[in-house]
Amino acid sequence: MEKSLSFREFIITRLIQASGYSAILFVALIFFFLLREGLPTLSEVETSSLLNVRWYPIESYFGILPLITGSLIVTLGAALIAVPFGIGTAVYISEIAPRWMREILKPLVELLGGLPSVVLGFLGILIVSPFLRVFLDLPTGLTAFTGSLLLGGIAVPTVVSVAEDALDSVPRAYREGAWALGATKWQTIWRVTLPAARSGVLTAVMLGVGRAIGETMTVMMVTGNAPVLAVKLNSLFSPVRTMTATIAAEMGEVANGSTHYHVLFFIGMVLFLISLVVNVIASAVVFRAKKRAERILS
Repeated sequence: MEKSLSFREFIITRLIQASGYSAILFVALIFFFLLREGLPTLSEVETSSLLNVRWYPIESYFGILPLITGSLIVTLGAALIAVPFGIGTAVYISEIAPRWMREILKPLVELLGGLPSVVLGFLGILIVSPFLRVFLDLPTGLTAFTGSLLLGGIAVPTVVSVAEDALDSVPRAYREGAWALGATKWQTIWRVTLPAARSGVLTAVMLGVGRAIGETMTVMMVTGNAPVLAVKLNSLFSPVRTMTATIAAEMGEVANGSTHYHVLFFIGMVLFLISLVVNVIASAVVFRAKKRAERILS
């Protein structure tokens, strides 16, 4: 009986280890595939051409700077919307809302997180874009700002869900200790609960930003898809084009093995590296915060 149990534990342990290693393997294989298909771009297209400000593949203009700046401005706009609203909602659900309200809001937020992005893009075209065009007196409502609003709405449920779990994991003794010292409820939230849940809240923010970076259908439908350099402040209220939208819109029309085909994979490579950098920075910040907390507790 003991041998059977130990053998079963051995099998389960090895399966769990294999599952963990498979995640690393899949990421490595994806990156290898992107490298294999994207690196020929460097021999087929001059670097100066890649760093150009014009994207018009039919005439062999493969400047990716407008696509990078378009992705960055939409993502930063989404982060500015998602982070305060997401963390504020998480604080309200975890610390302020009565239990009956929490039982309603938490499933509702998770339900919003499961909405297909194409549905939100469709609502953006029909409702948000016409409203912003009239309200802001713009030539068109299909702008980076519209994309940022919708991406922020997409990222908020992710931020709320993860941050609320992090706040819930803070021991109640921390709050009771602050109240015993005379702190108000808001002071306890701002100076005790949020700092104690810092690593989880940072993880929530990074996951929300990662969701915004990788979103495709929504930005393709509501940002106007104009590959122009977005480096000015008014670019937020102009049509832009993101890297993800470019890949989704053009990959089905290119010839396999053509220069255009390789450049699209090169864009995917750049997008992968940007996401990797964001995740590495987030992991470093969270690790440093945990070390600091352990040092304080010891």
